[in-house]
Amino acid sequence: MSKQAKSVLQKPWLHLLVLLVVWMAPGAYAEPAPRILVLGDSLSAAYGIEVEQGWVRLLEHRLAEKFPYKVINASVSGETSGGGLARLPALLKEHSPALVILELGGNDGLRGHPLNLMRRQLATIIEQSRAAGARVLLLGMRIPPNYGQRYTEQFHATYRQLAEEYQLPLVEFFLEGVALRPELMQRDGIHPTAEAQARLLENVWQVLAPMLDAAS
Repeated sequence: MSKQAKSVLQKPWLHLLVLLVVWMAPGAYAEPAPRILVLGDSLSAAYGIEVEQGWVRLLEHRLAEKFPYKVINASVSGETSGGGLARLPALLKEHSPALVILELGGNDGLRGHPLNLMRRQLATIIEQSRAAGARVLLLGMRIPPNYGQRYTEQFHATYRQLAEEYQLPLVEFFLEGVALRPELMQRDGIHPTAEAQARLLENVWQVLAPMLDAAS
């Protein structure tokens, strides 16, 4: 042991002073970054592409440039509004998000689930998220007319109705500028390619950024 180290140990008051300086250093009491929880399906789980290419990962990079948020991607391929609702309480408890990006319902529509059930489940997700102290950004979806024009139109209208009822920021159509461009869709015609992810991020960002600015 060096003479200098021995000197410090022999002077308890000096040892305490060193500890106090470290304790008061910048960042010693820094609060953890607020969290954004993305609750979605395969569109947000980077289905068919590398996770690093997905729009949620691109969002993380965008946020790092300006906003001190941590992104939790809780999206699961094939997820429905009911599945998201079942997982939500544990996610809220574990992550305590400041904001929830809700991207669910597409699989409900593709499977022809009752729209009143989907609406109730999405509404419950919104209510539970708010009760936990999180704001909610709702991503709207459209589906092919497999189940008739009436079902298709009512499906899309559900998102606007929820946004109006709960006064939520809404992305009218998450796949805007992507869904009708074959070169931006994978072979299944349902999932966007890696090249489309930047556009998906922009669709979300134009509504999300004002929310973050207001919170700042």
